[in-house]
Amino acid sequence: MTSSNNQPAAGRPAGRPDSGLSYIPPSWLALVMGWSVYGMISAWPLTSDYGLPDSVYYLIYGSLAASIVTVLWGLFVLGLAFNRSARFPRHFTLWQVVTILWLLARQCYILVTPDFVFSARGLAFTGAEIAVGLLCIYLLRRGSGADAVYANSEMERPPVLASITAALLGVILGAALGACAGFFAGLMVANLTDMSCFEGACAYFALFVGLAGLVVGAVAGGVFAVWRVNRRKLKPAA
Repeated sequence: MTSSNNQPAAGRPAGRPDSGLSYIPPSWLALVMGWSVYGMISAWPLTSDYGLPDSVYYLIYGSLAASIVTVLWGLFVLGLAFNRSARFPRHFTLWQVVTILWLLARQCYILVTPDFVFSARGLAFTGAEIAVGLLCIYLLRRGSGADAVYANSEMERPPVLASITAALLGVILGAALGACAGFFAGLMVANLTDMSCFEGACAYFALFVGLAGLVVGAVAGGVFAVWRVNRRKLKPAA
């Protein structure tokens, strides 16, 4: 409800979302993408383990495929968020709905497959992911005020293929730079702290830091690449 001078009755500026809650979905999107990259790196060595049941392999490969889709699709949606595109709420909602459906399907598969052991912690974690996703969808609902933040529809955006290509290059370069920087940083920390190298402890530490740098670099590189592509000011749409 607004007054006669078009100001909200509560005294807040017209068209602005309450407390900036509309910025939570992009942050959640970036967090899920980072977790997906970490999941891919953690699950990849299991693909060469030939002693696992077939049902476990199905879950591993399915999770890898889902993570790849989550990251690539998420980079495009995050690019829309950076540009405050009016398309962001709709694309984010679709991305989040698909992600929730995958989480439900994965959890049902784990529960009904005898080769997996029930884990209350895993079930709670999945439930929390779904709850946060539903909250983000609610925050971007029509009439929530998010349209005042994501309202940039005057400029033409680069084609989707350009965003995907930039995202792939950004992920690859970012991962390489992050892994190298993390590895050398780990070596420096090990040397400065006189870390023991018994049974390769210092090398394992450097590899662990390098792995962390790879994850951070991949996400940061992909996000930066999409942002750079989508921030270019093109001619107004006809």
